[in-house]
Amino acid sequence: MVRFMKLLTRDERPPGEEPVSDLVPELEVSRAKRVRVLLAAACAPLLFSFTAIAAVLAMVSFAADRSRFSATGSLLAAGPGWLASWQVELDLGGHPLGVLPLLPTLVVGWLVARAAARAARRGGGRTPADAIPVVTVIAGAHALFGVLVALLAGGSPIDVNPLTAFCVPGLLAGLAAIAGVARVCGLPAAVRDRFDPVAVQGLRAGALGLAALIACGAVVFTAATALSWSTVDSLFGPGLGASFGLFVLSVAYLPNAVVAALSFTTGPGFSVGSLTVGMFGYQEGQLPGVPVLAGVPSHHAVWWPALLLLPALVGALVGWRIRAIDEDPMLRMRAVAVAGALVAFGCVILGTLAGGRLGDGPFDPVSVPVGVASVIAFCWIVVPGGFVAFFAGAHEAPEPPGEPEVEDIAEAGEEPVESESEEPAEEPEAELDEEFDDEAEEELARELGEDLDETPAEPAVEPEPEPEGAVDDAVTESTEGSGDESAPGDDR
Repeated sequence: MVRFMKLLTRDERPPGEEPVSDLVPELEVSRAKRVRVLLAAACAPLLFSFTAIAAVLAMVSFAADRSRFSATGSLLAAGPGWLASWQVELDLGGHPLGVLPLLPTLVVGWLVARAAARAARRGGGRTPADAIPVVTVIAGAHALFGVLVALLAGGSPIDVNPLTAFCVPGLLAGLAAIAGVARVCGLPAAVRDRFDPVAVQGLRAGALGLAALIACGAVVFTAATALSWSTVDSLFGPGLGASFGLFVLSVAYLPNAVVAALSFTTGPGFSVGSLTVGMFGYQEGQLPGVPVLAGVPSHHAVWWPALLLLPALVGALVGWRIRAIDEDPMLRMRAVAVAGALVAFGCVILGTLAGGRLGDGPFDPVSVPVGVASVIAFCWIVVPGGFVAFFAGAHEAPEPPGEPEVEDIAEAGEEPVESESEEPAEEPEAELDEEFDDEAEEELARELGEDLDETPAEPAVEPEPEPEGAVDDAVTESTEGSGDESAPGDDR
């Protein structure tokens, strides 16, 4: 028996090919390796973004027709350019420059998020607590580098506020790092565990609605630029250097133009100096000769309100996304409100970053009315989205026809109270009926008693079978007796 069990349990694989268990403990990352990973995550996006900005400025300077190329000048200009990519306001010879391009900001933010995610994976980050060192080191490095650039730029034609150079890059880099390590360190799961599920669904729908509104702005901007392509072509100069510089500038400001188109599509519009372009109003003014602004209309058109159908469809899309999260319509309406709040907040952030000061000339300032735009964006999400979420979602099934409704149950519960109040009024009638019945029975019994006295009843005994002749005689006697009782000459 023992030999048989050994044969059944013997491993036929040769030595060295034993299966490896899936539950192998992970190797702990050493402190030295973790420090190297954090330093690489902090310095890599800094060096890459600074080098890329310096290269672009060098290319523009080299391609310019009447300019003298200088590698040192390009490196010196790359510092303020790096600050501008992080939305730090610059001062050019006493003239503020706050309308900064958003495309470089998106690029450097993506670089930071990618570096943070890689550092979290290499450092063995698995929990939200593991994300704190990565985010702190990256944000601190960008803040310190911003202060260093601001101090080095002192005394030059470009002036920067050191406090702004410290806070803004550090804050934006920290947010980008959080976005990068979120999935690696399990931040979405932690947020879902701490927040209401209805609120989480509303936030997801709000992110979808904000992305859809940005897409609507991009579509409107693309259509306007395509219809004004002749103006775009005329703005590019004959020289290669000037055309290349205008092209780079227009590409860098593309996200700003999309945000302005988004504000125009939802209703409030935008303004460049004295020029105001709105869905229901237009005020003429001057525009910079930049190809990215070639699609700005020169006069008001009657058909512009038809574009309001786009944000209405976005709100309906948000409501359609929320319609199936719960069977309770009120919970769905709360999710729609959360989605509208997120879209309104996103419009405030985008409008603030897309506008700003543009010197002290006729084009100052470039602005989007963020207060009005946020309120209107909230309404575009809540009104059509709430309508679709309420009526397109599930509702409580109607009660079967045999079951009483709530109102009937309430009336049935009130009936005993009414009957108790009416009982004293009905009691006399019942007593009269009972007295009348008693009198009628007594009178009937009295009459029957007299008849019984005159004709005593024989005991109810079953007669024995008799011959036919006797039955006939009995019938004759009973008939005669009944005639004597009814005769008028009776002694009674």
